[in-house]
Amino acid sequence: MGRAALSQFLILSNSSPRLSSSLRSRGGVQSKYLKRPGFIRQNRAINGHNATGFRCCCSVSLSQPVAPEASSSSVRKRMVSGVQPTGAIHLGNYLGAIKNWVALQNSYDTLFFIVDLHAITLPYDTQQLSKASRNTAAIYLACGVDTSKASVFVQSHVRAHVELMWLLSCATPIGWLNRMIQFKEKSRKAGDENVGVALLTYPVLMASDILLYQSDFVPVGEDQKQHLELTRELAERVNYLYGGRKWKKLGGRGGSIFKVPEPLIPPAGARVMSLTDGLSKMSKSAPSDQSRINLLDPKDVIANKIKRCKTDSFPGLEFDNPERPECNNLLSIYQIISSKTKEEVARECQDMNWGTFKNLITDALVDHLHPIQVRYEEIISDPAYLDGVLADGATKAAAIADATLENVYQAMGFLRR
Repeated sequence: MGRAALSQFLILSNSSPRLSSSLRSRGGVQSKYLKRPGFIRQNRAINGHNATGFRCCCSVSLSQPVAPEASSSSVRKRMVSGVQPTGAIHLGNYLGAIKNWVALQNSYDTLFFIVDLHAITLPYDTQQLSKASRNTAAIYLACGVDTSKASVFVQSHVRAHVELMWLLSCATPIGWLNRMIQFKEKSRKAGDENVGVALLTYPVLMASDILLYQSDFVPVGEDQKQHLELTRELAERVNYLYGGRKWKKLGGRGGSIFKVPEPLIPPAGARVMSLTDGLSKMSKSAPSDQSRINLLDPKDVIANKIKRCKTDSFPGLEFDNPERPECNNLLSIYQIISSKTKEEVARECQDMNWGTFKNLITDALVDHLHPIQVRYEEIISDPAYLDGVLADGATKAAAIADATLENVYQAMGFLRR
């Protein structure tokens, strides 16, 4: 679920995320819009915002548990998310996604996976993919993902992801994919001869990841809204083309084949930005490692990166000054790492100079990340335990996925064994 996902976009807020109530009323998918199978809305934005890119990422609240109220029924709503095993997991990935999962797993039936199939849409190191997948899983667990509450698995270990992707691809108009902004940007930069078809069909695999588990909610960030909208549209399209009475005539239960997932969107806020450019997001793909704090960076490396990070020459420190993007970014990071409110941080830091503040945020980062790093080393040094977690997670995920896949095959008219 994203590039270097399933990027992360960090929402800093003092309130809990909300479900997008305006999705249906402001350009969202309507249940009747697929009466004409070839129809698709020109505006793919959710909540009125244009969307770019694609990564499976979550958003996080600063002072409240990051989980909307779950259903009062005994059956929990389901949520899925994941991160690509490419590059080092950094602070933006953690604050924007993984830390959020720890709260969400207490309220939802959650599946968190390592999206290794998404990781190969661009050139990658075959010698490192397996190791990176294991390391990413270990980081999930070290950050607090609880396997008694959530299923943790590797995407390629559940074959249904690829099978459903093909079935969905056959129902996806090429025009829908040609509108995807990420493909346009990547193909323009690399050139058509250097871009594989998987980059174009990447959103269909994301749709498979989500629809396979009959997901109720998907945490989304700014750069994945367009792809989630396509997932919703594709679910509606398949339900219209193959569901209902058509499916029932083939011996199925009838009705909808897929649930249409809802986005989990927090209130608007600030991104976690690069340490070298306050106008660019913190990213795995940035050429300079100086631009990000990696979760496994040792104390001296963190201190050096903060010491050298870009600042400004204004007196004092303040939030939300458009002329001071680096200041806002560093204060925001300190705010969530220290579990303080925005008002508390503003008062604490308003008269500080950069030297004093850099020491403060360095200590906060080191203190916050140290327990994660210790737990990570324990997990990664016990391969039997980690393999067991991933195998168990894949078994649980496959049970859900296979049931969905069987329904799709039946509804599409295949001869089954």
